[in-house]
Amino acid sequence: MSEYVLVERTPSVTEYRELRRLVGLSAKSEEAAVAGLPHTRFAVVVERDGIAVGMGRVIGDGGTAFQITDIAVLPAHQGKGLGKRIVGALVDWLRANAPRTAYVSLIADGQAKDLYAQFGFAPTHPEGSIGMYLRIV
Repeated sequence: MSEYVLVERTPSVTEYRELRRLVGLSAKSEEAAVAGLPHTRFAVVVERDGIAVGMGRVIGDGGTAFQITDIAVLPAHQGKGLGKRIVGALVDWLRANAPRTAYVSLIADGQAKDLYAQFGFAPTHPEGSIGMYLRIV
């Protein structure tokens, strides 16, 4: 049986778009992926037999603000601790590279909040903040 390998790299445009599609995240155009992925601060891809089955990225300005985004694990590979490995690698990188005063954020969909809480993430809403977004259509 082949093993999962966590590789420090940005997913390719094809991997990125396909992983997002297969896990039910919002679609991103090829144009958007081509423009955005090169600006990744840090990323990991989980591979099995050389095929991407999971990913996660850190984006941001490199000093004041960072965001963990694009956490995805294909459904057939979920429940094996891969999401935890991905988030752990991203948090380890942030702890080693982000300034102490940096603000690190993420959006937790559904029960993913329980995974992120294991790494010290807490809801902002009780402190008077709420996550918001603007969808460009």
